[in-house]
Amino acid sequence: MAPDGRDDGADARVVVVGAGISGLATAYFLRERLETGAKVLVLEGESRTGGKVRTASVAGHPVDTGPDAFLSRAPELRRLVDSLGLADLVVEPQSTGTFIWSRGRLRRLPPGTAFGLPERLWPLLRSGLLGPTAVARAGLDLLLPPTPLPEDPSVADVVRPRFGAGVYDRLVAPLLGGVHAGDPARLSATSTVPEIAAMARSGRSLYLTLRRRRRSAPPAPGRPSAPLVSLRGGLGALTGRLTEELGPGTVLTGTTARTIERDAAGCYTVRTDHGTVTARQVVLATPAYVAADLVADLAPRAAGLLREIEYVDVANITLAFRRDQVPALPPGTGFLVPPAEHELVVGCSWLSQKWPQPADDQVLVKAMVGRSGDTRWLAMDDAELVDGVRDALRRMLGIRAEPVASLVQRWPGAMPQYVVGHAARLSALDAALAAAPGLLVTGAAYRGVGLAGCVAQADATATSLLAAQGAHA
Repeated sequence: MAPDGRDDGADARVVVVGAGISGLATAYFLRERLETGAKVLVLEGESRTGGKVRTASVAGHPVDTGPDAFLSRAPELRRLVDSLGLADLVVEPQSTGTFIWSRGRLRRLPPGTAFGLPERLWPLLRSGLLGPTAVARAGLDLLLPPTPLPEDPSVADVVRPRFGAGVYDRLVAPLLGGVHAGDPARLSATSTVPEIAAMARSGRSLYLTLRRRRRSAPPAPGRPSAPLVSLRGGLGALTGRLTEELGPGTVLTGTTARTIERDAAGCYTVRTDHGTVTARQVVLATPAYVAADLVADLAPRAAGLLREIEYVDVANITLAFRRDQVPALPPGTGFLVPPAEHELVVGCSWLSQKWPQPADDQVLVKAMVGRSGDTRWLAMDDAELVDGVRDALRRMLGIRAEPVASLVQRWPGAMPQYVVGHAARLSALDAALAAAPGLLVTGAAYRGVGLAGCVAQADATATSLLAAQGAHA
């Protein structure tokens, strides 16, 4: 029985486990496309929906403590935003430009840099990110013969032989660290940055291929022009609106799925803390390690593959300062820190400059800690984390003031890592799940991190479920 006492196990068309963006979007797409009255249920163990999409208040300002932006031109996500009536809330960054903390100071990321690869060498030299010798080494990409690559190369396999250690350490590593919290020497180029992998296979010189790609790209019509956008008031509006649209009869919070069984007729039973729910199809929109526990008895081979997907722990620390106590910040949205600098802080967003804020006397910054290979912050309590971030801000931005408010958000097991072999692992997972028709997995662990990747997978998952229903109608 469900928490409200209703026997919601009867004749459910689909049960979705997990009410993060992946689960909510999957349920929404299904409800849009199924006939009226078809039952879709979403089970969520926490008391709230949204997963890692979370908007909190810091000094009276809305702050996203998980993702705070999405790709403006991601078609599935933009259609979802429009369908939910949120288009008028879309906001672009107020400022542009990213900095890299390199060799003792903040240095602006050169224009035209894509995925950490420089489109031109002169701006790279002028930026001071690399010394003249490292820039000259990057230029050797123009002369070197083609680099032989393994079937599934790491990002390091693709970049380092072409551009050298300087570009790899000071540009590619911090950019991928900011997005994936990963080690480029272990991340699959094909799965993590398929654009780089495709460029590496399409021509001898990555530099020339990047420039040709830039010149041949058609201009994007209409607005917004910024590649990354957000929602006024925070991205919690997106998951909140999805929850509202689905309704309390569809989304059951405080209902943790424990096991999944399948009977001889192919019907699934999901056992929860509050009873059982049965359905013809089940979608696991949870982290891979949670999905592994749920299918351990039903599909042990799939469970083993799911457990092979690695995760990294991260945290965000948001600080609010009095404006009159903070030096003027450089024009831009924030900075990233290469692993080679051995800093606690992975990156920092200048929220007061990045997104529209009410005019007041406060400055908000959000620092990120944690990446592959750096777990020292896990031993720190919240006060120690705040102190560590303040030390970094003092040295990097000259901020010596006491914050008027702070918020520490820890995200254990938050960032899936698409390490080398990821695509083959997913193929094997698909084959293993074929033993349980009607059971699907979706989410950031598989075919795209970030809101755009999760919503695109949710759309594809809903399409697959409907196709399977049609095949067995």
